[in-house]
Amino acid sequence: MNKRYLLGFDVGSSSVKASLVDVETGEISATAFYPEKEAPIIAVKAGWAEQDPQMWWDNAKLSLKKIMSETNAKGEDILAIGISYQMHGLVCVDKNKEVLRPSIIWCDSRAVPYGERAFKELGAEKCLGHLLNSPGNFTAAKLAWVKDNEPELFAKIDKIMLPGDYIAMKLCGDICTTISGLSEGMMWDFKAKKPAKFLLDYYGFDESMLADIVPTFSVQGEVSLEAAKELGLKEGTPISYRAGDQPNNAVSLNVFNPGEIASTAGTSGVVYGVLGDVNYDPKSRVNTFAHANYTTELDRLGVLLCINGTGILNAWVKRNITPNIGYNEMNDLALTAPIGSDGVKIIPFGNGAERVLENKEIGCSVHGLSFNKHNQSHIVRAAQEGIVFSFCYGMEVMQHMGMNINKIHAGKANMFLSPMFRDTLAGVSGATIELYDTDGSVGAAKGAGMGAGIYKDNVEAFSTLKKLAVIEPDETKRDAYLNAYAEWKEELVASINK
Repeated sequence: MNKRYLLGFDVGSSSVKASLVDVETGEISATAFYPEKEAPIIAVKAGWAEQDPQMWWDNAKLSLKKIMSETNAKGEDILAIGISYQMHGLVCVDKNKEVLRPSIIWCDSRAVPYGERAFKELGAEKCLGHLLNSPGNFTAAKLAWVKDNEPELFAKIDKIMLPGDYIAMKLCGDICTTISGLSEGMMWDFKAKKPAKFLLDYYGFDESMLADIVPTFSVQGEVSLEAAKELGLKEGTPISYRAGDQPNNAVSLNVFNPGEIASTAGTSGVVYGVLGDVNYDPKSRVNTFAHANYTTELDRLGVLLCINGTGILNAWVKRNITPNIGYNEMNDLALTAPIGSDGVKIIPFGNGAERVLENKEIGCSVHGLSFNKHNQSHIVRAAQEGIVFSFCYGMEVMQHMGMNINKIHAGKANMFLSPMFRDTLAGVSGATIELYDTDGSVGAAKGAGMGAGIYKDNVEAFSTLKKLAVIEPDETKRDAYLNAYAEWKEELVASINK
């Protein structure tokens, strides 16, 4: 009997990853990504960032071809397909489903004035009360830029999509989206529980431009004959899950319920928590979207804290302070300095404006350094502590919104490979940290299994998720961690108020 698989795609801005997951064991049978070097981003002007959606499709095909070859899998062996994707992008197609312009992707900032103007003219109470965010630089504001600057092209638009919706369209021929997807584009009204007509009307968008809404976990379409021939899949295979990369990362870590937290700490850092009540931060220091399991009957919101200056600071320290050792040795070196780094404090916000600081750009700064007593170990530890403390500073905003943070799920990667980083995060937050072996494409595959009814729920889908380690808060060191955090926060407040 042939193995049965679930297929997951993870459509990022640097590559597209594909994974085959064994239905019975939950094991990853094969995984691949293309391109092997970072995919190009078109930047015609400063602050612009675009990609050709066809490139995503081409890279998805190449990734799929490799994993099918590695496993000798056939199209009929794949029972369902799930899609994770880079959030907030804009794809515009005409009535023939032809792409009209390159996608304006998540890191493009040209639409900021359009979101700010909408927030000012519609009012904070209206926007935050209904959208849970400022219209900001999200998909709706990007479309407003197109309407204003490319009116002839705008007139040709039949439907707008997110990047994951585009890949689904290429697979099945149908155009649809999810409530979670609309919410990340600022096009879902959480009070009315329907598309945000007031914002569409403000920008002058016809509601018919929005794709049909389908549940996140459901058979959203089936592989067409054309796509089956192009990809070597079986016609009729269900596409049964899609979600943006941050809610999908939470799904891949089995984070579905209020109080559960998913975290990543790569170049930038993310803390994503699930809230069971509709709420928002009045200062917009965190973003709030519909989580993957949100429905009009069940409030499940994903609260997203993003810190720009995390792993990028650690990488800077390695290059400039400890260039002759690897990251593992760096992590060992950090452990040789005491909690609080003997008075050295590093504010890590040196990678642009930080939303958690109300979009202020205060830079990275080092405080308390003594040439007579401090060495490499203090700087390495202070950098990692500064990253942890920035997470905890943002998590306080989430707690004020009503989120109880008692458990953090993370992949064992990047900063979470550092014992000092993990111990400090547990020590300051008081939360237990659980480390798992998973990634976005695997989460998308298992989400597809849920959406197709192969798994009855997330408990069954993620029963085989490998827990690699559990880090409990060390109560004997709790006061030392909290004192170090309090002193760091004093420096942060002073830096903000300069």
